[in-house]
Amino acid sequence: MMLTNLTQRCCTVIRARKQCSHNRLIASQNVLQKLVLNIRSAAALLPRAQLSTVVHSTSDSSKSSSTGSSSGATKVCIIGSGPAGFYTAIKLLKNDSSVYVDIYEKLAVPYGLVRYGVAPDHPEVKNCISAFSAAANKERCNFYGNISVGSDITVPELRQHYHAVVLASGAWGDRKLGIPGEADHVVSARRLVGWYNGLPQDSGLQPPLYDAQHAVIIGQGNVALDVARILLTPVDKLRKLDIPEHVLEQLSRSRVTRVTLVGRRAPQHAAFTIKELREMTKLEGVALTINREDCHQLTKLIPNAGRARRRLLELLLSIGEQPVKAVTGRHCVMKFLRSPTAVTGTKDGRATSITLALNRLEDDRAVATNDTEVLPCDLVLRSIGYVGTRFDSSLPYTEHNGTISNTNGRVTGMEGVYATGWAGSGPIGVIASTMTDSFTCAQTLLADLAASTQEPKQGSDAVLQLLRDRGVHVVSQAAASRIMQVEEERGAAAGKLREKITSHDAMLNVAAATDA
Repeated sequence: MMLTNLTQRCCTVIRARKQCSHNRLIASQNVLQKLVLNIRSAAALLPRAQLSTVVHSTSDSSKSSSTGSSSGATKVCIIGSGPAGFYTAIKLLKNDSSVYVDIYEKLAVPYGLVRYGVAPDHPEVKNCISAFSAAANKERCNFYGNISVGSDITVPELRQHYHAVVLASGAWGDRKLGIPGEADHVVSARRLVGWYNGLPQDSGLQPPLYDAQHAVIIGQGNVALDVARILLTPVDKLRKLDIPEHVLEQLSRSRVTRVTLVGRRAPQHAAFTIKELREMTKLEGVALTINREDCHQLTKLIPNAGRARRRLLELLLSIGEQPVKAVTGRHCVMKFLRSPTAVTGTKDGRATSITLALNRLEDDRAVATNDTEVLPCDLVLRSIGYVGTRFDSSLPYTEHNGTISNTNGRVTGMEGVYATGWAGSGPIGVIASTMTDSFTCAQTLLADLAASTQEPKQGSDAVLQLLRDRGVHVVSQAAASRIMQVEEERGAAAGKLREKITSHDAMLNVAAATDA
């Protein structure tokens, strides 16, 4: 009996200790979970693009060139260091350990459209830079800047020294309206985007913001809405972004209070995304107006639209159904079914009015009627799409859209040469679609190489020597890193993410000091 009681007490003690240990374990897990949540919350407050903007912080001597120890490897060069170029490099490096990649860029620093085309108030879109930086830091990848392919060196010359050449040069021109007054009185929205993003070639732009109250933007894509948003956002809300100081100074003197976005077709054909439109609806102190009559067809179209498109059409309809009110402050107006026919202005280049043809829809096509509308304005911006430019006379071009002629990424008539991203497809889609296109191009390239016999190639050893002989100042990967580091140092002193260097010569001076 005593033994039984003793046994029962022992079991009770053991169970109590087990429960106590279990409770302590649960308490520890709860503390750990809270700690993880706190870390994640703190990390979420950091600008993601700031986590990895520098390509490589050490000397290039720490990485092998495309030759050296890799003399028997497969050597691929990529022209362009934007999303298409880097995503192609990522896929090549991941799928084949024998591939060495050299990226050649006409600018002194990498990242292309991500650095110079993404709206500065959209830092989350630039998160892909972290992946690009990781690729550039790999032993089998090198970046070389300030090289203009087509003038400093040609594609056939590069092909001579590489097993494959990938054209990922993007689309850096913009479509023209082809109307009277365009050359003298219309500003390119593409150039304005480059201006407020610090692109050296656009840093000298002087948009007449100081005496413009009404800006008209021709086009209704995401770029058009980005420009409208920047123009209507109070400058104090832009100061913490990486907009250059000289641009902020000009924006601070802007008198623009009204922006009209003009589209040639109906609301259901709008090219902008719901994210961009929703941002316009939430822009503090800005009234957004759409003519109710322009939205009359949306109620019929919404039930049969896909989920994403339906949400966009519903938002457009809700804006159009809002009661008409007198607007005294900042105002954004969307006009549909209108095409510009002429712009008039002063001798000094400032626009004074734009004439619009009123359109009707025929099988979803915009057809001009005989009716017109004249809009008084002070600034006209063209935002009807980007277009590729002919940078090398050896390449086959499709003239109407500036793309490099290709079939499934293989450039027409040029074995071992590939085109990807906007260079091959034209300016369509977003960064995610560019990634898909680039991955497909990389897989095609690797399949072609696997099916053929490859002779040894010298790669960058031969190319860099050729460029040196021609007097080209090649910006090394370490020098490009130093340029961006200087920008971040200057930005930190000003309380912002970075203060971009907007002079190409100034970038080269930093590079020269780094490589000395």
